[in-house]
Amino acid sequence: MSQRYAFGRILAALHEAALDSDAWTGAAVLIHEALGVHGSTLACGDGESEEDFQLYFMWFCLHGERRTDLERLWWETGFPADRTVTRCRHLPFDRTTHITDLYTEDELRTALGYHLLKTRARAGNAINIRLEGPGDSRIFWQVNDPLDRDGWTSGKLDRIRRLQPHVRQTVHVRQALAGAGALGESLAGLLDATGLGIVQLNARGRIVAANDRALTLLRAGDTLFDKGGFLFAQAQADDDTFQAVLARALPPFGDRGEGGSLTIKRPAPLPPLVVHVNPLHPQEVWSRGWPVAALVLLAEPALGTGIDPDLAQAVLGLTPTESRVAVMLADGLSVREIATALGREASTIRFHVKRIFARHGLNRQADLVRLVLSLAGAANRRR
Repeated sequence: MSQRYAFGRILAALHEAALDSDAWTGAAVLIHEALGVHGSTLACGDGESEEDFQLYFMWFCLHGERRTDLERLWWETGFPADRTVTRCRHLPFDRTTHITDLYTEDELRTALGYHLLKTRARAGNAINIRLEGPGDSRIFWQVNDPLDRDGWTSGKLDRIRRLQPHVRQTVHVRQALAGAGALGESLAGLLDATGLGIVQLNARGRIVAANDRALTLLRAGDTLFDKGGFLFAQAQADDDTFQAVLARALPPFGDRGEGGSLTIKRPAPLPPLVVHVNPLHPQEVWSRGWPVAALVLLAEPALGTGIDPDLAQAVLGLTPTESRVAVMLADGLSVREIATALGREASTIRFHVKRIFARHGLNRQADLVRLVLSLAGAANRRR
């Protein structure tokens, strides 16, 4: 089997796994075969400390099987005792890191977490990668020990790096669908989703069908619009990026497409629109007999609390910028989305959040959100 054919099969499996979590094991098996490894772990979570950490999912695959027993063992026993969890949160994005570099020499001999990985998961010689997840979440991908004695050759490491963006894209699409309650839905069922815009395209990029949320966004025309049955972005720079993503997702001559995403700014006070493009397996067919070659997902944060930033500023004693940041967090926007909307760096937004924390004795974003939401009653009384 050629490497190109094997890579194409992996891409198709990842696109399927993005739509249905049950398909991840099949994609993982193909990845393991291509890399020549015992297994892998894929997880996604959120939070900057042990107190506010939230795990969205964790999938252990070993020797061709999903191992829920190892997932449970690690979560209940290994995770609480393993200091590398905190260290992994601070790894540079997209950089391959050998597992032994996360432990001290003493921990390699005594740490329960490493002992479990080495003896139960065949991951004592694993490679770890930290990837950016949706919003402020983080994706953790661990590739277990090689099957042969050659170890981590440059060829294997290169294949891991080539797969990284596609694994990340799978999680982004999966989380968008999960947030809308549409994970695992059929093509027809996706059109009933209300919390996410869904557009179905044929192999030429022409719109086959769209749900109500997508039609509303297209009619607004401030980000994407429909012209002659094809999708375009309003701003030229955004459209150049969007058309490039579509071209990679819908290549000519039946080649395997590659998924992609972009974020499009909208006029204030609207939050940015996140656009995901996910190719489909050629055998997927729309119920009317029209082939659907790709899905375009239009994701936007929650519509908002309706709390006036001026009210937050007055009641909570915040600066104008801090009050806007606090209300946008309560509206469901992530730090990166707020940074995009305000034209600032994400580090600047985090600085404002820390100042709010210090002013009100808070430690978690969840506590800040609850504090802002408590102003809803005052807002109603004002009205």
